[in-house]
Amino acid sequence: MTGAPLNDAGLFLIRTLFGLFIIALLLRFLLQIAKADFYHPVSQFLFKVTQPIVAPLRKRIPSIGAIDSSVVLLLVLLQTVELALIGFIGGGLPAPQTILLLALAELLTLTLWIYILTLFALAILSWIQPGSYNPGTQLLHQLSGPLLRPIRRLVPPFQGIDFSVLAALILLQLARILLVGPLRQLAFAVG
Repeated sequence: MTGAPLNDAGLFLIRTLFGLFIIALLLRFLLQIAKADFYHPVSQFLFKVTQPIVAPLRKRIPSIGAIDSSVVLLLVLLQTVELALIGFIGGGLPAPQTILLLALAELLTLTLWIYILTLFALAILSWIQPGSYNPGTQLLHQLSGPLLRPIRRLVPPFQGIDFSVLAALILLQLARILLVGPLRQLAFAVG
């Protein structure tokens, strides 16, 4: 009987610690891709928290253009280890290819949710404080910029209303349905 609470506690700790670090690392990566303000306090925090683990990898793994390969590899590795530990504690360790595909699905899901929450935050802020300047809002705009710019070219404002955020949210939900679901199905099919 005492094994179940210990398992639950272990699962909670693994999910929390790995999850927080993976989110920090993924945000660092997404802000870097978006060319967001490196000197913003949030960017600096994410850099300082993740740099001790990223720095040794960067010495061995070169970047590919704007893509920091060491961060991508670390994200996949950490997500894979988290899922393997969860499987081990849960009593059933899936096949390595299953864990890897599930890790990719989890990272894709997390990325989509970061963008969805960013867009919701921007929409709410535009209703509460339209046109006001805030460094936090600026970082959200920088993060969402690479996603919204191409959509704004296709969906121009209509009578002063910007529908690009709505279009982006629809596309993000479609990506969740069309990419994450099949990736998870594939993971269980190969395992």
